[in-house]
Amino acid sequence: MKAVMPVMPPDILAYRQRHGMDRYDEMWQGVLHMAPAPNFAHQDLEGETASWLRRHWGRPRHAKVIQQINVASVGGWPDDFRIPDICLLTPERFHINRNEYLEGAPNLLIEIHCPGDETYEKLTWYAALGVPEVWVIHRDTTEPEIHLLRRGRYRKQRVLASGWLRSLGTGIELRRTPDDKLGIRLINDDVSRDDLPVD
Repeated sequence: MKAVMPVMPPDILAYRQRHGMDRYDEMWQGVLHMAPAPNFAHQDLEGETASWLRRHWGRPRHAKVIQQINVASVGGWPDDFRIPDICLLTPERFHINRNEYLEGAPNLLIEIHCPGDETYEKLTWYAALGVPEVWVIHRDTTEPEIHLLRRGRYRKQRVLASGWLRSLGTGIELRRTPDDKLGIRLINDDVSRDDLPVD
């Protein structure tokens, strides 16, 4: 259920902040979007994906895999930001780190899509920010999508004949497994493969 309030009463904002309920709130050009905390399945898939990425992608590149950080447009903080589930940041982009938020485009963003959320509404904003690649992973099916920025718009990457989706920007492949897990590996490297979340 969506609700729109023309003006948010200060006592509600203070209550949400006091009780940590504002952790996932986003500001879209001055409009507050209040998302509930992700459920267990969402957090499990997100956590396992981030853990795999740290081991196989982040550490070898001295890069960062960050969960639940504010990503703001340049000069937009605190009136224009989103909170993707996972951000990938190479050393060449560490300069956008403002500690409380990232100001500008990370290398890659990952959104775990849940029914009724605003994942797809965020894509236009991510494109305007200049994020080169966005992964959307559907929580309930683990079906992955890779969206590549081309001429200011995202184009959905096609699945290879092998069944894998390939991210050339990261050197990683994704697929949905027959038992509804997220298959993830370095390109053509089954030694690095995991099916997430791990039982």
